[in-house]
Amino acid sequence: MTREELIAMFDRRRAAMADHDARALAADHAEESVLESPMAGTVRGRDVIEQVGRAFFAAFPDITSERDALIIDGDRVVEVETLRGTDTGGFMGMPPTQKAFAFPLVRLYTVRDGEIVHERRIYDFTGLLIQLGMLKAKPA
Repeated sequence: MTREELIAMFDRRRAAMADHDARALAADHAEESVLESPMAGTVRGRDVIEQVGRAFFAAFPDITSERDALIIDGDRVVEVETLRGTDTGGFMGMPPTQKAFAFPLVRLYTVRDGEIVHERRIYDFTGLLIQLGMLKAKPA
């Protein structure tokens, strides 16, 4: 894909994220795509990636994402963003905490033949759990 095509793809993904459209986000993945995430672990396949997205949007129905950077190098794309939301839907089988959160997220993608074949999400999962009140931290 050209740089312009990749930018258009990731702009389309921004719109799908804003619409909480797990199906549209998963549709950009290859059928046997791999997703690595602190929340989901390592999963394979477009259908499972869609399920991960649906669970995420159900847990955080007010989630928003602000892109901080989009870096493209050949078939590799890095998206840096900040997610904000509230745990009103229940997260990881726990009851909703009603607590707000914000955290930076880095997504590393490999794109081949117009599809995402690998996505790795990097973020402070422990920090998220602390913000949600699911984990206590000792003051420094």
